Amino acid sequence: MATPQAHDTAVARANEALRTYTLSGEGWHRSPGETLQHVLTDLLHWCDDTQRDFDAALERARRRHVEETGQADGAA
Repeated sequence: MATPQAHDTAVARANEALRTYTLSGEGWHRSPGETLQHVLTDLLHWCDDTQRDFDAALERARRRHVEETGQADGAA
């Protein structure tokens, strides 16, 4: 299970990544949910270009999150 410090570090990294989108030319017009949608869409495009399996990576990320939080999917 992730320590509170590891959780806070993960959230800080995510905030920093999302801040890049928020500070973009169009970003300030978007809600946090819309910003997240744009990040995910860009990652899908990146996966297309680099022949990565987005769904497989997302599933692995979900499993890691469950391991780190000790909670089942959707219980957080």
